[in-house]
Amino acid sequence: MLQKMLEKDRKRLRRKIHIRKRISGTAERPRMTITKSNRSVSVQVIDDSKGFTLVSASSLEKDLVNIKATAAGAAQLGEIIGKRLLERNIKTVVFDRNGYLYHGVVKALADGARKAGINF
Repeated sequence: MLQKMLEKDRKRLRRKIHIRKRISGTAERPRMTITKSNRSVSVQVIDDSKGFTLVSASSLEKDLVNIKATAAGAAQLGEIIGKRLLERNIKTVVFDRNGYLYHGVVKALADGARKAGINF
């Protein structure tokens, strides 16, 4: 069982490295990356040219504790990050799925951000 989990993580990290070779965030079009676990989901919008996070949202924040790590919760989190981006006048981002498959929680988060008005 442990070997299967290690293999799964190794494959995800390999996909992540392959994706990050081609994707980079700029000030005009920052990189929106997702990190997920069984308990929480978090999103960061990063300007890679300067090396800092512009906006973030996580289901671990005090006011967002009721958001679960499900597709429905990720959709809510996507709308929240979309609103925070629009407050900072950022309308387009590059979506970095961080090696995760574009399915379930990742897809729901992307759709929630698109629903809020973010283009990618």
